[in-house]
Amino acid sequence: MRSNYRSIGGYIRLVDERNVDLAVETLLGLSVSKQFIPSVANTVGTNMRNYKIIRKNQFACSTMQVRRDRKMPVALLQDFDEAIISQAYPVFEIVDTTQLVPEYLMMWFSRQEFDRHAEFLAVGGVRGTLEWEDFLSMELPIPSLAIQQEIVNEYNVITNRISLHEQLNEKLEETAQALYREWFMEGIDDDCEKVKLNEIVQTQYGYTETASLEIIGPRFLRITDIAQKYIDWANVPYCKISESDFEKYKLNSGDVVVARTGATAGYGKRLHKHFPACVFASFLVRLVPNESKWNLFLGLTVDSQAYRDYILSNAEGSAQPQANATLLTSYEINKPDESKILEFNRIVEPFFDLVENYHLENQKLSELKDLLLSRLATVEK
Repeated sequence: MRSNYRSIGGYIRLVDERNVDLAVETLLGLSVSKQFIPSVANTVGTNMRNYKIIRKNQFACSTMQVRRDRKMPVALLQDFDEAIISQAYPVFEIVDTTQLVPEYLMMWFSRQEFDRHAEFLAVGGVRGTLEWEDFLSMELPIPSLAIQQEIVNEYNVITNRISLHEQLNEKLEETAQALYREWFMEGIDDDCEKVKLNEIVQTQYGYTETASLEIIGPRFLRITDIAQKYIDWANVPYCKISESDFEKYKLNSGDVVVARTGATAGYGKRLHKHFPACVFASFLVRLVPNESKWNLFLGLTVDSQAYRDYILSNAEGSAQPQANATLLTSYEINKPDESKILEFNRIVEPFFDLVENYHLENQKLSELKDLLLSRLATVEK
């Protein structure tokens, strides 16, 4: 180890403050993505006095199942002044913040190398628990406070930029949906000509070979164990790769894919201009518009809550929703005339150009963030 490496245990201490007077009500959970999240636990009849209080700039972690998850969940509370968490989570704080900056320590915890080391140290079979003493013995470089703060500031510039782009994308997509409702749903004469999606699209089921999938969000899934032969899979939504059937199941810009089974049934997404070459998985159905003018309209249709509500209310399956291509394309819409579609496309497509540009920029920023984290191991005093 370099001379400036020190054990974590020399800089932190456990905190065990209980919610005995029930003064704190904000209940948080801890995710494997190293973030605090609103708790979904059923607390009816639970003695909340036993829950631990965590305060701003304190950490909570889980040392259980580290080997199974291949991560050690640990997070720094920054968005709340105080909250309560399960008594199963150790809470700790930095003893002297003039020696170690909390955000700098959290950056170290965010490194892939930290998780690999924690997994290696974990004991107790497949699930693997990281003993507290082993956690305390893990080391990190401790440069001067000024250097720590400089690194944190640089990291925050990147993460804040990513967050800003995500917020802008959310607003742009919300605006596009609002315009879609205004133009094609609200104030439409009941006598307006109706059309079902199956009259304007063709459908194709996805490739059936199984593969492990990771849920990124309600509408985004990605492959986790397929060779990187054709593309970089990072942040690619709704994809599946196969060497033998690549051309047959290849997706193109303008295609719309909709999930037909499980928790994401009814969620859809239109592929924009720079979607990478790939094929798609069996849990998806591709909707290919008969005419390209329908691309944007169709994408916003299947991305709407009304469409998802329709699919879920008609899907089969008691354990999880099951929707076939017939159901996914039986949704009825008001058929707009061609001039209205073309004008709508002209106005709204630039929104999605911006969304895509921000998304692509965020991919580069994420790579830069990972590079900054990797360089922590070589930071000098």
